Amino acid sequence: MDPLVITAHTLTSAAGTGIAANAEALRNGTSGLRACDLESVNLDTYVGRVPGVEAIALEGALAPFQCRNNQLAELGLRQDGFAEAVAAAADRYGADRVAVLLGTSTSGIAATEAAYHRRDPQTGALPPDYDYQHTQNMFSLADFVATRFGLSGPAMVVSTACSSSAKVFADARRYIAAGLCDAAVVGGVDSLCGMTLYGFNALQLVAAQPCTPLDRDRAGISIGEAAGFFLLERPSADARGPLLTGYGESSDAHHMSAPHPEGLGAAAALQQTLERAGRRGGEIDYVLMHATATPANDGSEARALVRSLGPTPRAVGSKGLTGHTLGAAGAVGVAQALASLAGGFVPPTAGLHTLDPELDLDARAEAEPRPVQRVLVNAFGFGGNNCSLLLEAPQ
Repeated sequence: MDPLVITAHTLTSAAGTGIAANAEALRNGTSGLRACDLESVNLDTYVGRVPGVEAIALEGALAPFQCRNNQLAELGLRQDGFAEAVAAAADRYGADRVAVLLGTSTSGIAATEAAYHRRDPQTGALPPDYDYQHTQNMFSLADFVATRFGLSGPAMVVSTACSSSAKVFADARRYIAAGLCDAAVVGGVDSLCGMTLYGFNALQLVAAQPCTPLDRDRAGISIGEAAGFFLLERPSADARGPLLTGYGESSDAHHMSAPHPEGLGAAAALQQTLERAGRRGGEIDYVLMHATATPANDGSEARALVRSLGPTPRAVGSKGLTGHTLGAAGAVGVAQALASLAGGFVPPTAGLHTLDPELDLDARAEAEPRPVQRVLVNAFGFGGNNCSLLLEAPQ
């Protein structure tokens, strides 16, 4: 496929606000997880909570969008000169030629949770200030970002669980190739709320301690929140940067929540990515795994890697830094891959003590300084929604 250039990006997570802070945490394996301190949640677990979200006030035309998810989005959009880069792209191409393609799984559901706590005790009616359209509605995120930037191009939200903000990169490639736009703001935002924490706890997937992906004694996930945004354009003299050179998507629909035990759908997505990029498994420096730290998910993904890349592939799990950010996980992975390409290092797997020997992977607890040219990023969701992306250093 013809590559796309990532001309600007930003990441805000529990590991840091902005690219530099997240890159430093990634290199050093510094976790942002902390004991769950959400007022509305009483669970013995750790979360990846982003500091400062509650202080963000959306004003003027953006006031109706006030909810944790859009507050987190706004915090992210203020970092790394990203807003200025989008404004420049809108000037260059026209506001109607810049798409907004974003992923989320929670949207602003925390606002609905709060509204239900304030129902009229007599009638059960929701409070009059509750605004479903601009908060919980899945399109709220794209609506908010497009409104903020004054963009009038195609806008869409993808909600395929934990693959959501990876799949929008593939959508951007299709939109640009079809001539529907000249550039695209892609990425994803997911925020902490009671539904996800209690829901994953009901599935017996939540760990009591910070998650330890790929570790022999891993015991489950830690839920996190994050906002990651990227500006994608065609390569040109004025559009240079790291490249999206391949993507792969599959839906094996093996089970509502459990992955295919042999990772068949995941392997299909990986193989598509390599084929689109014209690469072989041996040309990949490492795979930034989805690696949720549950025994079933890590095992399934490891088998998919071996099937697609060969024995003992170099692999990294990063959710020990940020927690599992669900619909934002793909965006987090891409931003971490870009930090690795720019900084010249293979990241450590944060929280790794003893690699599970049954996984047949090469994963390490320390960073490996060396040039990195190509990174595969995986994001796999419930229902067998699988997506892989290949990021390459600038040429």
